Amino acid sequence: MARKVLIITGDAAESLEVLYPYQRLREEGYDVHIAGPSRKKLQFVVHDFVDGFDTFTEKPGYTWPADFAFVEVRPENYVALVLPGGRAPEYIRNNPVVQRLVRHFFENDKPVAHLCHGPLIAAAAGVLEGRRTSAYPAIAPDVRAAGGTFVDGEAVVDGMLVSGRTWVDHPGWMREFVQVLRSKAPAG
Repeated sequence: MARKVLIITGDAAESLEVLYPYQRLREEGYDVHIAGPSRKKLQFVVHDFVDGFDTFTEKPGYTWPADFAFVEVRPENYVALVLPGGRAPEYIRNNPVVQRLVRHFFENDKPVAHLCHGPLIAAAAGVLEGRRTSAYPAIAPDVRAAGGTFVDGEAVVDGMLVSGRTWVDHPGWMREFVQVLRSKAPAG
């Protein structure tokens, strides 16, 4: 039986940041589940940069069904967690069930990968204190406010935590995460 990896996300998650780890981890032999606020089709988005804009733009992206609602997830059934970015972390971070789920992975020393705005969820869960993490550079103040050290890097490894800045960092970010995951919980 394949080991399970959980992706926690919601509407307005960055399409690439959900689907790339979903497919990459399945390729490695893991059973990957997506949890959202409810069991529904999630609407992802695409972020891009346009000349002359001070920040990124957002367009509708892919839709994808959530396998489970947050309240249905049993974190003890999963060997690892992925927290993708986009705008979803801005609102799901406030969900007490999400915070409890995230704390489970950190407290049990299970591999966690977060990217872009995903560290906002870890910050809200209170698990960044004393940790080194990458993130979308605009949320560096949030990382520091949560007691973490922001590192501007494509694949920052701090124990079981692997982080990156944006979807541009996917190759290095997932390469490092897969190594951590294989060492801690081979696909089986």
